[in-house]
Amino acid sequence: MMRLATLPDGTPDGRLHIVSRDNARCAPAEAAHTLQAALEGWDSLRPLLAAEYDTLNQGGGAPFDPATAMAPLPRAWAWLDGSAFDNHGLLMDEAFGVKAEKIPGKPLMYQGISDRFLAPAADVPLPSEGDGIDFEGEFGVLTSAVPMGTTDTLPKIALLVQINDWSLRKLGAAEMKTRFGWIQAKPACAMAPVALTPDELGPAWAGGRIHLPLQVAWNGATFGNPHGGEMSVGFDALVAHAAYSRHLPAGTVIGSGTVSNAAYRSVGSACIAERRAIEMLDHGDAQTPFLSFGDRVRMECRAADGGPLFGAIDQRVIPA
Repeated sequence: MMRLATLPDGTPDGRLHIVSRDNARCAPAEAAHTLQAALEGWDSLRPLLAAEYDTLNQGGGAPFDPATAMAPLPRAWAWLDGSAFDNHGLLMDEAFGVKAEKIPGKPLMYQGISDRFLAPAADVPLPSEGDGIDFEGEFGVLTSAVPMGTTDTLPKIALLVQINDWSLRKLGAAEMKTRFGWIQAKPACAMAPVALTPDELGPAWAGGRIHLPLQVAWNGATFGNPHGGEMSVGFDALVAHAAYSRHLPAGTVIGSGTVSNAAYRSVGSACIAERRAIEMLDHGDAQTPFLSFGDRVRMECRAADGGPLFGAIDQRVIPA
């Protein structure tokens, strides 16, 4: 069991820290200087880091301020985002008027930018309010090295993370029609401050899924509380899909896609586009606007007993 975070030290990759089970204290990791280094040597370094975690939980360390943390993995070799919540896909077909051509047995996935993941409390600079600024609450995994063709992928899932996959919807609608992939519509994502080994979740990690709700708020008002357990395929299947024809380097980030539930009328949504799609179904047109500069978005997943897990992503959108 283990919790890890990265604090700034003036370098792009930051300094890896061990975080206590209550997310209250931290200490610099001794076994690895960065999370990327830890993931590259995961099999040998994990027990050393776990021993440091056990020591920290007995006392000591310094106060952990998640607002000062970087993303746990500030930059990665690859960011591959799935769309594993079928309900979201059905509603997005309504929002964009573009039906994805799904291949049976193959989950949807795209490759986004991975040279940076935004810090959980960092402002998000974007070009224009007219682009349809939207948030997307997701879960994600960080892998150790995955050889091409690996199918038994659960042991390759080193850490779990929480992600806000920022999107520019009005650009995305046009780019989807080209059938050539997203570029302008997908700026940098953000990560919550703490990465967890799957066993930190106990029974809430099952079937390659995080069986917990993701709490999403917009300008302080609750927007949604969808549950991560409704993934149509688990993270193990997403990793195997990505590794079919390529080696995945240690530190590959794979996302679940927007968390979405069939009971969206009671639990809400994790992105504005989904709510707009629901409004189109109910009223014939979308009523909820996209984000404006100055708006704040907060996301957090907590344990069933209310205890902290990943910490919160709490960001403000600003003009670039």
